[in-house]
Amino acid sequence: MTYPRIATLRDSAGFQARLDELQLDLPHNPQFQPGIACALARPLKTSVATLGNRFCILPMEGWDGTLDGHPTDLTKRRWERFGISGAKLIWGGEAVAVRHDGRANPNQLVINDGTMPGLSMLRTTLINAHRERFTDVDNLSVGLQLTHSGRYSVPNEDRQRRPRTIYRHPILDSRCGIESDATLLTDAELDQLADDFVAAAGRAQQCGFTWVDIKHCHGYLGHELLSAWSRPGRYGGSFENRTRFLRTIVSGIRTTCPGLGIGVRVSVFDWSPFCPGDHSVGVPEVTDNYKCGFGGDTSGQGINLEEPIRFLQLLSDLNIEFICTTCGSPYYNPHIQRPALFPPSDGYLPPEDPLVGVHRQIAVTAELKRYLPDSVVVGSGYSYLQQWLPAVGDAVIEQGMADVIGVGRMVLSYPELPADVIAGTPMQRKQICRTFSDCTTAPRNGLVSGCFPLDPFYKRHADRETLLQAKSTVSD
Repeated sequence: MTYPRIATLRDSAGFQARLDELQLDLPHNPQFQPGIACALARPLKTSVATLGNRFCILPMEGWDGTLDGHPTDLTKRRWERFGISGAKLIWGGEAVAVRHDGRANPNQLVINDGTMPGLSMLRTTLINAHRERFTDVDNLSVGLQLTHSGRYSVPNEDRQRRPRTIYRHPILDSRCGIESDATLLTDAELDQLADDFVAAAGRAQQCGFTWVDIKHCHGYLGHELLSAWSRPGRYGGSFENRTRFLRTIVSGIRTTCPGLGIGVRVSVFDWSPFCPGDHSVGVPEVTDNYKCGFGGDTSGQGINLEEPIRFLQLLSDLNIEFICTTCGSPYYNPHIQRPALFPPSDGYLPPEDPLVGVHRQIAVTAELKRYLPDSVVVGSGYSYLQQWLPAVGDAVIEQGMADVIGVGRMVLSYPELPADVIAGTPMQRKQICRTFSDCTTAPRNGLVSGCFPLDPFYKRHADRETLLQAKSTVSD
């Protein structure tokens, strides 16, 4: 199963023809002109700053910290590039574990008393780079994403899974090597973990971050709590119980960290885990009565927004201003979470044109935005659009379908994309992310984070040869 590459759609007519062929009403401005007059360049007033434009750098999980959670020169380089991007909302830039056992990889950053100077340095590096390039930093807002990886915790150098789970999952347990209830967090342990999030938020505030994200996406602990219908006790079953963890953290932050803003990045719908089928094309493992997908319709491949709407209204009631929508998980259904033509080495070929996945996320975000007129809603899933990202993003902002356009892996290869769009500079085609997924394949093989195909720095990096060997082994 093959799909035309975005790079071959050279003009607006060709792009629209492909959308028509797929019967997608994806908004895009065929007459889009980059520059300060475009919708993407409009300022946006928030409680922490008046953002200078509508671009956001999404948080990514780094694999280049030290084994004890400190940033390295590679981490610093990435944050410096976030600073020169021109985006005025930085959604953490990095997923930072609130404690050691919650790391998703042995080189993920951790926030504790010892690592605070390094995290403060990253923030300063980003802001200084932004100031040097753009002068004005008063219209820039930098938050920090706080996380615990739950069932996907791999905290130590031995790279062995040490999952901590919310409930027994009929498919993911076997994938994660879980054979007993020993991995389940007790209610008392969740109480303590909520306290750890609050303490981490306080440290983030001391480091200078003006807001924090309480991560609820991509199969990690916060996200798994939202689908804990089968869990007994204070953290499972009812909607009130499944959101208790978030509400406890928010209450603690309000009490101990006055003035600190709060955001939540949430997977607003989820599907069945997928696996390679015929010719390595992804197929769902469950096609009926799938009861583990928050925002799913139990079919395994459908959406029911009743609970996500209720959750987002709860966020609004809690005065949580920043909301970032995403979906699914990179571990078990990556084609819906980050549409791409080329899968990572441990993935599967996309069962649909990735444009369908992009449209799905944009359409769901637009539907949810209708219920959140006073929230700052950041959309995800745009990188696959490649050269059409600005035209689509501009139309989304113009039509009120989201407030801010989030970009993630795109800025690994092309950090200046937001700046070029706002300045009216032609896009640098050789730097546009083509979703080769090496930025995922490399970490999955224990290598550092980075864009090995397009970033000259990583083209020369010692890990590139190891990556090529790993990809060769998989293809063989």
